Amino acid sequence: MTGLSRRQFLHAAVAAAASTGLSLDVLAPELARAATPAQDAPTTLLQTIRQGSILSGRYRALTTGPGEPYVPRLDVLRRSPAAGRTASRRSLLYLGHLSDLHVIEAQSPGRIEPMIVQDHSAWGSAFHPQDPLSPHATAAMVQAFSDARYSPLTGAPMSAAIVTGDSADMHSHLELRWYIDLMDGLPVDPATGGAEWQGVQAWSEATWAYRPGDPRGGAFGDYGFPRLPDLLAQAIDAKVESVGLPAPWYAVYGNHDTLLLGTFDISPQLRSLAVGARKSYTLDATASTALEGWAASTSVLSQALAALGLASGGPGFRDVAANPDRYLFAQREFMAEHFRTESTPGPVGHGFTAHNLASGETWWQADLSPRVRAFGLDTCNAVAGPDGAVPESQMRWLRAQLEIAQRDQVLALIFSHHNSLTLENRASRPGADEKLYGAEEFVAMLLEFPVVVGWLNGHTHLNQILAHTRATGGFWEITTASCIDFPQQQQVVELVDNRDGTLSLFTTVLDHASPAVPGSSGSVADLASRSRELAANDWAETPLMRRGSPLDRNTELLLPAPFDLGVITDLQLEAQHVAERARILAYEKERGL
Repeated sequence: MTGLSRRQFLHAAVAAAASTGLSLDVLAPELARAATPAQDAPTTLLQTIRQGSILSGRYRALTTGPGEPYVPRLDVLRRSPAAGRTASRRSLLYLGHLSDLHVIEAQSPGRIEPMIVQDHSAWGSAFHPQDPLSPHATAAMVQAFSDARYSPLTGAPMSAAIVTGDSADMHSHLELRWYIDLMDGLPVDPATGGAEWQGVQAWSEATWAYRPGDPRGGAFGDYGFPRLPDLLAQAIDAKVESVGLPAPWYAVYGNHDTLLLGTFDISPQLRSLAVGARKSYTLDATASTALEGWAASTSVLSQALAALGLASGGPGFRDVAANPDRYLFAQREFMAEHFRTESTPGPVGHGFTAHNLASGETWWQADLSPRVRAFGLDTCNAVAGPDGAVPESQMRWLRAQLEIAQRDQVLALIFSHHNSLTLENRASRPGADEKLYGAEEFVAMLLEFPVVVGWLNGHTHLNQILAHTRATGGFWEITTASCIDFPQQQQVVELVDNRDGTLSLFTTVLDHASPAVPGSSGSVADLASRSRELAANDWAETPLMRRGSPLDRNTELLLPAPFDLGVITDLQLEAQHVAERARILAYEKERGL
C-alpha cells in the first residue's frame, strides 16, 4: 500500500506517541517497518492438537498434529475467485473472537453440580471434571490472543476483540469479575475458600464427581480418569496471572449471563445458598434447597422432583467458608461491572454505554474502524430456556442502524451469543406483548443489507461456519467453540479487501497457549493443558465433533464487495494501522514482551 506521505506519517506517529506515552524516537522506527505476516504466531495453521493414545481404561492423552491451511469457501461468492488476489489484498480489520469462556468458581455453594447425577446429558454443564481449571484455561487463551496480536496472514495489528457471551458460568459475581480481570490483564485469586480446596471434587462422599485425589468408586474412575493428588491444591495455590488482551474488547450477553445454568430464573433460596457456608454434594440436598423456589412455582419441575422423591430435604451438605463476593448478579449488574475495568485496553463499558445503564437496553453499536461497524445484540431469553430469539425492539433498532450503514457505505459485523440453529426460543411471561423473532426472520432481515458481511456468535461450543445467501451475494455466519469444552478453542477473524470486487473473511482457530501434554509444575500453562485433556475425555459428549470439519476452522470465506471498496483509501488504512500498531507496541512494552 502507498498511502501516507512522509509528512502524514510523522503527523500520525506524533499523535500515536501522544496517545500511548511512548517517545517518538522509539515509536517512529517501529511504525515505519513494513507489515509482514506473523507466520510464526502459534495458531492451528502451524500445529493442531489431536486425540492420542489410551492411558488407562478408555481415557486418552492428547498429542500434536500437523497444521491446517486455509480452505477457500465459495458458497456466497458462487464463482471462481481471481488467482491474483493473494498478491493484492489489504487488511481492513483484524479481530479476536472469544465466546463461551464459562469462567467457573468451582468452590461456590451456589453451584448445583449434583444435578449431573439425574441426567449427565441434560445437566452436563452443572459439572465438568475440569471446572477448577477454568480460570487457568481462560488465562492461557488470553495468552494465545496476545501471541497472535499480529495477523498470520497480513501482519496487520489486532484492531479489537469481541466476547460473544457465556462469560460467567453460574451467575456468580466472582466469576464475572474474574472474566473481566483476565481480559484486562489482572491476576485473579482462586483461593476463595481458604488454603484448602472446599468442594465436591475433594469429598469422598461425592462418588458421582471426578475426585482427582482418588477417582475410584465412580463413573469417572471406571472410565480411567487419572489420579492427580496435587491437582486441586495447584488450582488454588497461586494467583492466576493474565497477560491481558492486546486490543480493545467488547462484550455481549450469553444465556449463562442471564439465567442460572443459562436456563432457569434464580430463586431466593439459591441466592442465599451462594453466599452461605453450606455446600451440597447430593442430588437430594441440592433439590431440596437450591431448587426449592422453582419447585414451588413451576408445576412441571415440582412434579419431577416429587417423582424422584427429592423435595423433602435431608442430609447432604458440608460446611465451607462463606464468601460474600459470590453473590449472584442481576441483569444490569452484568453491564455495570464492565465499567469497572482498566482504561487500557478499554474501552470502559466494553460496548455498553451510559445509555445502556440508564435505559436497561442491553444492545449496542461501535465503530471498530472508520468503515467497519459492530452491532452487539442480546439474543438471550430472560424467561426460561438456553436458546434465544431477537426481540422486536432490537430488530427495529438494528434495521434502522443497518439502513444508515448501507447509506454511508460502512461494512457491518453482527455479534450475538446465539446462532441461527438456536434462535427459536419464544418463551414469554404472561401479558408480555413484545414479539420475539426466530432465525429465519432474523437472517432474512440481515440479507436485505449487502453491507452485512459477517455474523459472529457462539453458544453451541463448536466450530461451525454457515453461508446465508440471496440472489447475488449474502453473508457468513461464524460460530466459535468454547473454553470449557474440548477443543477449548477460539479464533481470529480478518476482513480483507482483495481489490478485485471481492472481500474475504479469514478465520484462524487458536488453541490456548499450553502444551498438548500437561506437565506437573502447576503453572497456568500446565493446568490449562490438563483442563483440555480432561475435557477431551467427556464420555457423555462427543468431544471431537466440537472441532467441526476443515470447512469450519481455518478458512477463506469469499463474498462480493457490497460497494466500491476504493472509498476506503490506503491513506485511511495506513493511519488506522499506525494507531493500532502503536497501541500494541505500548502493550508489549508494558507487558515486557
